[in-house]
Amino acid sequence: MNKKLLVTKRNGKKENINLDKIHKVLNWAAYGLKNISISQVELKSHIQFYDGITTVNIHETIIKSAADLISENAPDYQYMAARLTIFHLRKKAYGNFEPPSLYEHVKKLVNIGKYDKQLLKEYTIKDFKKMNSFIVHWRDMNFSYAAVKQLEGKYLLQNKINGDIYESAQFLYILISACLFQKYPKNSRMYYIKNFYDAISTFKISLPTPIMSGVRTPNRQFSSCVLIECDDSLDSINATTSSIIKYVSQRAGIGINAGRIRALGSSIRQGEAFHTGCIPFYKHFQTAVKSCSQGGVRGGAATLFYPIWHLEVQSLLVLKNNRGTEENRVRHIDYAIQINGFIYKKIIKDEFITLFSPSDVKDLYENFFKNQKIFKKLYVKYEKNKNIRKKRVRAIELFSLIVQERTSTGRIYIQNVDHCNTNSPFNCDIAPIRQSNLCLEITLPTKPLNDINDEKGEIALCTLSAINLGYINNLKDLEQISDLTVRALDELLDYQNYPIISAKNAAINRRPLGIGVINFAYYLAKNKLRYSDGSAKKITHKTFEAIQYFLLQASCNLAKEKGPCKLFNETTYYKGTLPIDRYKKYIDNICKEKLLLDWEHLRKNIIKYGLRNSTLSAIMPSETSSQVSNATNGIEPPRGYITIKSSKEGMLKQVVPEYKKLKKYYELLWDMPNNQGYLELVSIMQKFIDQSISANTNYDPKKFPNNKIPIKKLIKDLLISYKLGLKTLYYQNTRDGAKDEQHNINNLNNICDSGSCKI
Repeated sequence: MNKKLLVTKRNGKKENINLDKIHKVLNWAAYGLKNISISQVELKSHIQFYDGITTVNIHETIIKSAADLISENAPDYQYMAARLTIFHLRKKAYGNFEPPSLYEHVKKLVNIGKYDKQLLKEYTIKDFKKMNSFIVHWRDMNFSYAAVKQLEGKYLLQNKINGDIYESAQFLYILISACLFQKYPKNSRMYYIKNFYDAISTFKISLPTPIMSGVRTPNRQFSSCVLIECDDSLDSINATTSSIIKYVSQRAGIGINAGRIRALGSSIRQGEAFHTGCIPFYKHFQTAVKSCSQGGVRGGAATLFYPIWHLEVQSLLVLKNNRGTEENRVRHIDYAIQINGFIYKKIIKDEFITLFSPSDVKDLYENFFKNQKIFKKLYVKYEKNKNIRKKRVRAIELFSLIVQERTSTGRIYIQNVDHCNTNSPFNCDIAPIRQSNLCLEITLPTKPLNDINDEKGEIALCTLSAINLGYINNLKDLEQISDLTVRALDELLDYQNYPIISAKNAAINRRPLGIGVINFAYYLAKNKLRYSDGSAKKITHKTFEAIQYFLLQASCNLAKEKGPCKLFNETTYYKGTLPIDRYKKYIDNICKEKLLLDWEHLRKNIIKYGLRNSTLSAIMPSETSSQVSNATNGIEPPRGYITIKSSKEGMLKQVVPEYKKLKKYYELLWDMPNNQGYLELVSIMQKFIDQSISANTNYDPKKFPNNKIPIKKLIKDLLISYKLGLKTLYYQNTRDGAKDEQHNINNLNNICDSGSCKI
């Protein structure tokens, strides 16, 4: 290469390119990594150099060259590319590779309005020096390339306009810890700050996007999930819309229960007019959801819930598909269909489903969630009432439409409302569960708002995090991790601000948490177990027993210190009912494992001291946050050993943990023969998890005759999911290039073969 090639430095000066300097940086980035060729990275980079190139562009070119070499044979390039990116980001943030002292850094960023000024009020210079001693900046070198790019794109504080970066990852982690534990007694807060920092910076605990991007800033709203229920009135619809806008702008995912809205043609004002039906109001909600960009962190998104027996259900089910016109489609939100056992039995018996407008059968709607026996009696009664508007549709026709739309869009979700209430930490007579959230794992009580300041309404918020199972060597490790997580998230409930009073009241009075897991696929691979063959049932049972046990223990201990949540009396825990008492007992047929922990001792303590938090667990997708921890998504099997994910930074390659060592033990998604083994593992988890689980169903058309997924198979999996006690189903993933079979709906043969669908 021409040695007179000039480069432009960050300060604007020009000088001859220094290849030795580049070589030293590459050597540093490759230290300790295997199957790395520095010369190959150099060669790939040098081809792209040109006269006048900036040092910034040189660094970015080298990073891209290393990232392009990530492969199954050379997975360590993901760490080399990550280290080069860390070097680059620190140069942008600090002008040097070495970060400044924590105190000087915080003082600077408070002064420019990036950090919460409360940090300088709560902590002394001596405190900052102590926290600075906790920081291990070399932990930045443990990120994968995909993780660093997610940090850069979503979490590190920056100027979104000019791209300036203000911090590096270890400052992010220590300041999250400092913010969350700032109100702890001074004789113990440094203990918790250090231990929580160590847990999150070594990836043992994974935090969601709102916390990672927001805690330490002046913005104080960090709930990942917001559940908003709408009543059948214009005032409530407007209050719902206003609430959506406020929370979408604060980076939250939204669940909207619109099940009460009356059907098209219903009477308004004693017959003065006909109602326009659901679709215009769904469009109104969609506009609200898409009105804010969430500060460039992520776009607004929502899932809307309605009952399967709604009079307009056949029109509502097709709202997301690509057919039709803009007038009769609402494509930019997702939908969840609410079903119960009474309705499922109608398809098994090849009966008809009767559809009603909820406004005509208000007590039927209420008991759809509260009391299944009363619901059944009312349903039969209203079917016979000739004065109530209704429509009958064959069950197989309606379920065929559901699974066809679920297959074609992937985003028609399922909520089993009876399971959400029978296996619930809430007393459904007082606080029924009527909806979930965007990702189908939060199940909390809600009440409609009549206006934005309505204190009698209830918007449910849930604060999330996840335990990284990949770092669990002994189930006893879960005890400290659970204690740290519960304490940190409980503090966050008081630390954050609430833009709507009904959300604040619910969050403070119920104090719900949703702690899940990531890296389950790696956990199974490490233990040489598989999803599909039943080998993972035992470890799943004992692991999720331990998770829920230690989370409850942590919340009970916190209740001893600070008192139980104010609405603890509205939980089933209040009377000593535990997850081990209320789960669907059919699960015992697929997993006969005994309980290993002292639940009776825990029961006595909960009755005596209460719980600080009305809920503790929920299993979320963790799509982005798991990537930052270089972990596999939530509980999902990976689609490949290398996952390629798109982001605004481009296509990012991520290799499964310990690929070379564990390759033969990973079970990939499309290698699984069917959904049965996966769904059974989810049901074992649901035995203990007190909220719900973002569980997916997956289909490869190539495994079926004529490359078409039979409708009877899709319906059968819905029935099996219900039989196994699942509360919700999230995505349906269909392998590319597939279309579901337009199966003859009159052919019911074998949908429920061998009695497998009895419920």
